[in-house]
Amino acid sequence: MLFCFVRIINCFDTSACPVNFEFLNYTIITSKCKGPKFPAEQCCNALKDFACPYADEINDLTTDCALTMFSYINLYGKYPPGLFASECREGKNGLECPASAPSMSDNSSTTCYGGEVTRDC
Repeated sequence: MLFCFVRIINCFDTSACPVNFEFLNYTIITSKCKGPKFPAEQCCNALKDFACPYADEINDLTTDCALTMFSYINLYGKYPPGLFASECREGKNGLECPASAPSMSDNSSTTCYGGEVTRDC
């Protein structure tokens, strides 16, 4: 399971995210990813711990899930712009979620190409 960081420009219609990111517990990120240095390994592992259960939703570009999730991460963590996008990379396909990560949906594969996310190519 993969998820990518995608710069989302709201030039197309998206539907509301089925995950209510507003009320999730962001402590898993904010307790491990701290400034002023924001250590990449700690920050990226914390992001994966938080986001992997929602990888399918985050990668669904027909929803605003990715934008919403990162908005709340930045709101609660007060992170510098682009911190996770610039630091958290595992090859060209984004971050790989462990197979044991619980998923919020049954879709098993998402793949990222050139910064875009596609499903079941």
